[in-house]
Amino acid sequence: MKLIVGSRGSRLAVIQSELVMKAIADAHPEIELSLLTMKTTGDRILDRPLDKIGGKGLFVKELDAALRDGRTDLTVHSCKDLPADLPADLPLAAFTRREDPRDALVLPLGAPELRGPIGCSSLRRRLQLEALFPGVETVPVRGNVITRLEKLDRGEFGALVLAAAGLKRLGLEERICRYFTVEEMLPAAGQGILAVQCRAGTDTAFLKGVGDPEAAACALAERAYIQELDGGCSSPVAAHAVADGGSIAITGLYVDGMGRTSRGDASGPLEQGEALARSLARRLKEDAAWREK
Repeated sequence: MKLIVGSRGSRLAVIQSELVMKAIADAHPEIELSLLTMKTTGDRILDRPLDKIGGKGLFVKELDAALRDGRTDLTVHSCKDLPADLPADLPLAAFTRREDPRDALVLPLGAPELRGPIGCSSLRRRLQLEALFPGVETVPVRGNVITRLEKLDRGEFGALVLAAAGLKRLGLEERICRYFTVEEMLPAAGQGILAVQCRAGTDTAFLKGVGDPEAAACALAERAYIQELDGGCSSPVAAHAVADGGSIAITGLYVDGMGRTSRGDASGPLEQGEALARSLARRLKEDAAWREK
């Protein structure tokens, strides 16, 4: 059996795809695996904010096309980078065990403290940073992790906020100056989890050694939360779930029409994670609407 894995071409994306390929190979040594990388539209357009050019879907368009026409058999994504809604013919088939879900602050090499604007790529981060560092300027930054770090070290920013999981997978954990707790900065839905996408109807027995049931429950609950709020790259919604045995607890961030943030929590049986998340999203939205009256 031969499988072709589709991936974006960045160093981090390749490392993440190789992690999934290793898990498949360890469980199924008889499978022959190869990697097909490609540059997506989102990777090519770097001079404009993501929410101005079409959102997260621009990072999957070419990968989806390759999966549909049979050039690849599966695709590996950072779960946090996936659009809220996915096509029915390309379902998510597995979620890997979660790496560190936190965001991290990175300073220029040799810098003793934060000076100057903080580069961050999402409104979710910017709003939470404004609460943590009142008066500190935040500015958008595009490009993969390595490109962003190069810009930082050239002095274009005073700091960056990046996902700790990506830095750790790149072997760059030493660049982290501070971890933000989940209470300080609620992560993006799916942060730290890798998602595997296949064509509908595919026999996914080869993914038996890849998937993690608790990570899957958390990822699906977090994605259900942002789906309920129509969350995309331009929307500052965030969600983080923790599974513990047969239960799940989820925290959601909501921003009302006035730009005010609020949080809420819900918990219950693990199998009800998605329903709990959707109910939490509706409650926070309704509470915000009531306050605005």
